[in-house]
Amino acid sequence: MATKLLALACIRNDSYGDLSPRPHYPSMPKYPKGVSIQETSCLQGSEVRAMFSVTGMTCSACAGSVEKAVKRLPGIREAVVDVLNDRAQVIFYPSFVNEETIREAIEDVGFQAALIKDETNEKSIQVCRIHINGMTCTSCSSTVEKALQAIPGVQKAQIALATEEAEVHYDPKIVSHNQLMEAIEDVGFEAILISTGEDIGKIDLRVDGLSTGKSMRMLENSLQALPGVQAVDISPELKKISVSYKPDMTGPRNIIRVIESTGSRKRFKATIFSEGGGRRETRRKEEIKQYFRSFLWSLIFTIPVFLTSMVFMYIPGIKQGLDVKVVNMLTVGETLRWMLSTPVQFIIGRRFYTGSYKALRHGSANMDVLIALGTNAAYFYSVYTVLRAANFPDFEGTDFFETSAMLISFILLGKYLEVLAKGKTSEAIAKLMNLTPETAILLTLDEEGNVISEEEIDSRLIQKNDIIKIIPGAKVASDGFVLWGQSHINESMITGEARPVAKRKGDTVIGGTVNENGVLHIKATKVGSESALAQIVRLVESAQMAKAPVQKFADRISKYFVPLVIILSFSTWLAWFLAGKFHGYPESWVPSSMDRFELALQFGISVMVIACPCALGLATPTAVMVGTGVGASQGILIKGGQALESAHKVSCIVFDKTGTLTVGKPVVVNTRLLKNMVLHEFYELVAATEVNSEHPLAKAIVEYAKKFRQDEGNPAWPEAQDFLSITGHGVKAIVRNREVIVGNKNLMLDHNIDIPSDAQDMLKETEGMAQTGILVSIDGEVTGVLSISDPVKPGAQEVISILKSMNVRSIMVTGDNWGTASSIARQIGIETVVAEAKPEQKAEKVKDLQAAGYVVAMVGDGINDSPALVAADVGMAIGAGTDIAIEAADIVLMKSNLEDVITAIHLSKKTFSRIRLNYIWALGYNILGIPIAAGALFPFTGFRLPPWLAGAAMAASSVNVVCCSLLLKNYRRPKKLENLEIRGIKIE
Repeated sequence: MATKLLALACIRNDSYGDLSPRPHYPSMPKYPKGVSIQETSCLQGSEVRAMFSVTGMTCSACAGSVEKAVKRLPGIREAVVDVLNDRAQVIFYPSFVNEETIREAIEDVGFQAALIKDETNEKSIQVCRIHINGMTCTSCSSTVEKALQAIPGVQKAQIALATEEAEVHYDPKIVSHNQLMEAIEDVGFEAILISTGEDIGKIDLRVDGLSTGKSMRMLENSLQALPGVQAVDISPELKKISVSYKPDMTGPRNIIRVIESTGSRKRFKATIFSEGGGRRETRRKEEIKQYFRSFLWSLIFTIPVFLTSMVFMYIPGIKQGLDVKVVNMLTVGETLRWMLSTPVQFIIGRRFYTGSYKALRHGSANMDVLIALGTNAAYFYSVYTVLRAANFPDFEGTDFFETSAMLISFILLGKYLEVLAKGKTSEAIAKLMNLTPETAILLTLDEEGNVISEEEIDSRLIQKNDIIKIIPGAKVASDGFVLWGQSHINESMITGEARPVAKRKGDTVIGGTVNENGVLHIKATKVGSESALAQIVRLVESAQMAKAPVQKFADRISKYFVPLVIILSFSTWLAWFLAGKFHGYPESWVPSSMDRFELALQFGISVMVIACPCALGLATPTAVMVGTGVGASQGILIKGGQALESAHKVSCIVFDKTGTLTVGKPVVVNTRLLKNMVLHEFYELVAATEVNSEHPLAKAIVEYAKKFRQDEGNPAWPEAQDFLSITGHGVKAIVRNREVIVGNKNLMLDHNIDIPSDAQDMLKETEGMAQTGILVSIDGEVTGVLSISDPVKPGAQEVISILKSMNVRSIMVTGDNWGTASSIARQIGIETVVAEAKPEQKAEKVKDLQAAGYVVAMVGDGINDSPALVAADVGMAIGAGTDIAIEAADIVLMKSNLEDVITAIHLSKKTFSRIRLNYIWALGYNILGIPIAAGALFPFTGFRLPPWLAGAAMAASSVNVVCCSLLLKNYRRPKKLENLEIRGIKIE
């Protein structure tokens, strides 16, 4: 108490934020050491706020010593120590100091410190998606990734070479998405914003009637005045208006209404701006067109060059015409080839110069550097021979104009085929995005709920709380719930579940699913980016962004690959040149059309252009893209390469019981009262307590209690005060001034409640029948025992049996009692059971298995499974489970069927066998191709690989890797599952 008073006596009246006041030391600098005050102005806005827990402080003198220690560090803007709450808040510049250094500084003065994860900061982190044009190999993606990671405020940056997209996790308080795009453009690539990660909708509209600057300003002002509108961007040349808005406040129809009501005589007409498909697909098509156009133009110039150098020289008459001298030894053929190859080299091949310049400017080297060096060597040596021939009457040389022109043509053909193939790897996303119907029927209701009118609208114009009519055979236009009608909905395209699901009033529906028979009226609750379909698309996109650990191998190689190839190329030229100069090989080896120098140059160029870093860079991401896409089509959402890589190594699977091995829809089958009490009153108290819990057993009890009420479907239960949920044990609350505790035997013992022998016998009997026994205590006495049955999922026994045949160990870990858990385990063939486990004990069991050498997968569905799902090497969440479990998991099983656990492992194995095959090809190609191009076979066989053929081989290698990954699209489930029947449906 004395220390508290002393601390209070030291406190001044000023305060800082929500912290108590602190001593101030004016001598301490407010800017980083070594940085001028002028430079500090550039750092404004880039600071980071961190909160530390500091234990051991007793008075303001302790706070002062901590504050001094922190402020001595470079890059500290402000430090405030709260001795009463044992906290320290530090504002610092991350480019000078980090949290760990600050923590160590506090501990150096004798106090224990730990960083407190600020929940508000966690929530403020946004995910920005940016399309990047111009990346060709892993060297490019690594350059962009480093540039983004270096920006203060960026937590994580992932670059997907296959989709040419970046996913950046950033703090908008520190850095803006515009700064992220500038950083990408600074390293030489074009950046196009896809989304900022803010909870903002965006719509692009075509507006007819825009003619003058005045009309544009009028429209912009009208839209800015609409509540919820965040930004308006007008493109007059396209007659396009882009509006960013908050979906909770307004919607696309309101925006169109404002546009069309602006001005006199309703001169503006607004419609959805059509981009001919999704933005990604549009960009992909444009890229394919560009490469195809470039290839065609290069072909127009290259074919004559090829004919004059390799075909016409063998045709009498034409040969004599081409050999006619223009000046000295310069012939007509050489002049034609020079004229035709120059546009190919500098106009059509300009992209390679641009790419190599940008890469070299930032200290990296990519495939463009190799192509530019190889083609330049051939072109400029040819220019040298032409100029020598024109100036010296006795000079005879050979040009290689066909080498540079054909090389660029073949590489463009390869890039065209590669982009074409890469487009097919993301077809899964395109199919998901196309599930949304084009139109919807909008209903207008009166105050009594009667339909006044129907209107067919574009489905992109649906707003929250709209009432939509779904006719038989039509797709559900939006996520929502049924207001009227009953029908069956086919949800297989979202969940993979083949059997139609019955829907009636109050049931939720998913946008993109198909209405089978009856008419439904639904209320839209989630539209646009909030819909389940959009979230699945985002999850699959994020999965395709995330690098698999095996990709680090390719990233490491790419750092040294291009410089090594340049060294090998130069060494090859030098070795052959010196061997020729000192007569290290016979004269007969030199072709009649060239000399020793030119032969050496051909070998050097071949080495430079045959090496292919692209194949290595595409080996993993293309396979991961196809694998995650195939998984999504099977109802298995895999969250990235890490999960995909870990799943194929799984040697032990830990299963939760309720909702995972069992159906998850328990029902009360028996009630036994131990005290004289009316059953209606008993369930009134129990249901009032359990209604606050999310546990499946609690929901079963509440559902059963409704039978004793006369109310309609949703009765009002008595108020429960001081509600407490004891995870893994049960719940307690005060209802009508009576203490009600509902839970297992351990919960009763923890509260010193005696369990009568009758109740214990009932529990044993219940557990022996694979049912769960629940004890109910009222005012400190056990009043009743509930028996709850949750049947085992059909096919669970077969799944466990198949896993055993795959040498995968199965374990059950549950919070339920030992008797019930053991009985269910015996039914399905699981030998190891851990029962009555709390969430942290489930996670501990997972860690114990990992320590024993197992690669562990955890399969669960509830909040109490989340710690174990995170701790496991692979967390698999049942799709019908809670949002928290799904968020914590690495793989989401949408159908909630156990056989998908086997499918996920099998798909992972197939994907990684494909990745290995890709690496074997990519590495094997380079290991064999480079020596052959260097002339390793020439002394023995006389075989020489011309540079144009080496370039064709390089282009083909990338295409081959992408096509190899595309073969995964033919994936089929394991044969062991062919005859397995789940829920009466045969799995095909």
